[in-house]
Amino acid sequence: MKKLPYIYFIIVVLLASACSKNSQDSTPIVNTSNSSNIQFFLATVGASRNLITVDGNRINRPTLAAGTCFPTAVYPSTNTSLAFAIGGGLHSFTVVDTLVTTMQKPLTFAGTFEAGKYYSIFMYDTITNPKQVTVESKIEIPADNTARLRFANFIHDVNAVPAVEVFSTRRNEVVFPNVNKTDVTSFIPYSSTVNDTLIVRQVGTTTALATFNGFFPTQKRSYTLVYRGSNRTPTTTPKAVTVFANY
Repeated sequence: MKKLPYIYFIIVVLLASACSKNSQDSTPIVNTSNSSNIQFFLATVGASRNLITVDGNRINRPTLAAGTCFPTAVYPSTNTSLAFAIGGGLHSFTVVDTLVTTMQKPLTFAGTFEAGKYYSIFMYDTITNPKQVTVESKIEIPADNTARLRFANFIHDVNAVPAVEVFSTRRNEVVFPNVNKTDVTSFIPYSSTVNDTLIVRQVGTTTALATFNGFFPTQKRSYTLVYRGSNRTPTTTPKAVTVFANY
């Protein structure tokens, strides 16, 4: 019986230690029931060291270059964290180059997001005139074993450019017709675990502008095919297509 006070003392010390640790824990707590899911894709021509902040807080390490996204999801990445969560409502964003002597203009914008929804923010144009488009990614998890695919056209040109289409060699048909610059299509069903080559062409022609080889989607996953780079000739940033996973 004489040992009981000592045992009580140990218990009190442990509880106090636990409370002290929790009071100093700076790990952010995310209420997932009230969160929006966000992805960034960088299609800005010439971008190489981009830092993103949300409401003044840095979110990405390392910095982003053209053709990459945050969180990392460029195909064939197996990263399972395909979006980051923020609370629903209005948020402010900045995208800047980390180099002090950069020629890139800072991009500042705001957006309102609904809890429980997925969004993709596409940054595009050039480092001297950066822009952004925010679209809702309407994720549908198929009941069968198919995947989902959409197409985003963020090719750069200071002049108007003709619409493009995407041709599937496996299907032997156009899967995304008549897509203008800065358009982002809806998701369409796509056969999974089957190798495909996707070709971006000017509408009504068979001339390839850019080609993505080896698209082998995983069942029930959603992907975005992005057409990017410069449409001008000559250019140091050629036309390209990139695929990243949304879900």
